[in-house]
Amino acid sequence: MSPPIPAMILAAGRGERMRPLTDDCPKPLLRVAGKALIDWHVDALTRGGFHELVVNTAWLGEQISSHLGLLRTTSGHEQLSISYSKEGDDFGYALETAGGIARALPMLGEVFWLLAADVFVPGFEFTPEAVSRFIAGGKLAHLWLVPNPPQHPGGDFGLGADGLARNLPAGDAAPRYTYSTIGLYRRALFDPLPFGNSPGLAVALAPLLREAMDRQQVSAELYLGAWTDVGTPERLAELNQNFPN
Repeated sequence: MSPPIPAMILAAGRGERMRPLTDDCPKPLLRVAGKALIDWHVDALTRGGFHELVVNTAWLGEQISSHLGLLRTTSGHEQLSISYSKEGDDFGYALETAGGIARALPMLGEVFWLLAADVFVPGFEFTPEAVSRFIAGGKLAHLWLVPNPPQHPGGDFGLGADGLARNLPAGDAAPRYTYSTIGLYRRALFDPLPFGNSPGLAVALAPLLREAMDRQQVSAELYLGAWTDVGTPERLAELNQNFPN
């Protein structure tokens, strides 16, 4: 069994589509069933034995660090070790997904979990077995894909019968699925970017993944449990109707 690895939670976004809810509250602290979105992830990670977290922040980042500090001391999470990559303090803006990961790499190991704070996936299990399979498989990333939600009908990536994620060309009739924002990653995927991203480059993740897919270096699987990209106030309200306190 592989040792526990760190998990990076992406929490730097402004949440423009969630305004006005995010004018005074960072998106990861919006609540579903009485619990902040980011807390659902923290609870799931710790249940799986993953207690080392790296969180990137920008918009209202001090609220996130204050909240997680309180969570650590009052909610049975005393084992948590939380580090922060404060993009807002360092650069005055968020670095997008790959740029933010590159910035945080000095705090991460060779292998790490990655997930976005603004998705709701209450049944997902972060397991050491998944980490062991990923390490043994030698790929640069392993993604969990989900059926396409109504707001993203075209999907992101294909999934081959061989378990490889596919960068499908335009016009390809093969099914595409949506990236859940949950994955296992190797540090080497980000070698094209400066380690630690001291220039503050704002870089998207998808191009790095697509290039690695073209080299058959990304595996994937389909996750069929409940999953919501909490991208609008309407979706948040619907979740709270379906998952009451």
